[in-house]
Amino acid sequence: MEFTPEYLEPLPTADRWSGGGGPRPSAPWVVVRDAGGRRAAGGGDGGVAVLFDRDAVLIEDIAYNGDPGRVYPRPGARRAVGELRELGVRLGVLTEQPGIARGVLTRRRVEIVQHRIEELFGPFDAWALCPHGPAERCGCRAPAPGLVLAATRALRVRPARTTVIGGTAAGLVAAAEAGAHGLLVPTAVTRPGEISAAGHRRAADLGGAVRLVVAGGSVR
Repeated sequence: MEFTPEYLEPLPTADRWSGGGGPRPSAPWVVVRDAGGRRAAGGGDGGVAVLFDRDAVLIEDIAYNGDPGRVYPRPGARRAVGELRELGVRLGVLTEQPGIARGVLTRRRVEIVQHRIEELFGPFDAWALCPHGPAERCGCRAPAPGLVLAATRALRVRPARTTVIGGTAAGLVAAAEAGAHGLLVPTAVTRPGEISAAGHRRAADLGGAVRLVVAGGSVR
């Protein structure tokens, strides 16, 4: 499966996060997989979804990585993803890849890494990728909510029934701005202030985050 530009209506928050004037950056890139007959948890309104930050949450964070041989799952990540998949939860991946804007990565190299991740974890229902650099002030790079909105709309799941599991405070802000729930899983680059500010919205690792999601009852 290949990334294509976000095919839905323009994101309603784009002007706010881009500062208003000037040309608007290109859309986030989205991959959506037809779930077919797989049961969606939570009923007939699209069910519920969990969106994972790719780097440092699902896999080790290696800057500008376009090599599938350097994709290393985080400890316990495959088991955590598998638990949610067995419950019928719609699963998505969010990733910011400014290396594309800087010419360090190509779309093809990112897609090759994506395929390797799915070899290791199994298929995800949606991927949403921001290919912009920080200076472009796009509407999809956290703390803007564009990636979360793109993924939830592609999955046809309401943001209020979506949990975003990420490694930074910016990810929690993006989730809140989109109307979704956020859980912090601290990484090597998460600042102490971000951890304390997250309060009860955090877990020590991905397995703990999944247990919080399940204990909250939203996947039943």
